Amino acid sequence: MPLTVDYYLAPQSPYVYLGHLRFWDMAKRHGATIRVLPMDLGGKVFPVSGGVPLKQRAPQRQAYRLLELKRFGEYLNIPIHPEPAYFPVAGDDAAKLIVAVDQKDGTEAAMRLVAAITRAVWAEQRNIADESVLVALLRESDLPTSRIEDAHSQAAHERYEANTQQAIAAGVFGAPSYVIEGELFWGQDRLDFVERRLARG
Repeated sequence: MPLTVDYYLAPQSPYVYLGHLRFWDMAKRHGATIRVLPMDLGGKVFPVSGGVPLKQRAPQRQAYRLLELKRFGEYLNIPIHPEPAYFPVAGDDAAKLIVAVDQKDGTEAAMRLVAAITRAVWAEQRNIADESVLVALLRESDLPTSRIEDAHSQAAHERYEANTQQAIAAGVFGAPSYVIEGELFWGQDRLDFVERRLARG
């Protein structure tokens, strides 16, 4: 039986950006179903899981993070600015837009938008907290620009909150996280383990 992967993400995360297309391709190859679950990582998941916002981390950790982003970008041949112009950046509006697209247009469209939003932050240095940027990304992703209104709906807000609570209940503490039949895999650097799990069925 094809497996379902709960894909917990924060649209401003560099690691979501680095792993997104590989994960999507992997899921397609194994016939897995993806549930796209944007969550409030910094606002609600970090406080209950011991996460620390970037600017509050020790200088050594901040410096090593930049080194790792550069390394992974080069290794994966993915363009990345380790210190983009707009970061840290609020991800809530972008997350709710992904939720709205998932609700109205389905998983494939939502995954396409996640790719566009994360690329906008980390490769194109665009401000995803700016609504005009989000509208442009919808257009570039061949999605209705009216989804920006849907992102402000109560339904999108409630789904975003529900995703966040579900993430906490699943033991998620970082992004991206992939949960398959209750088994948690954290980070784009754990996608080899995700693939093994999908191959096992």
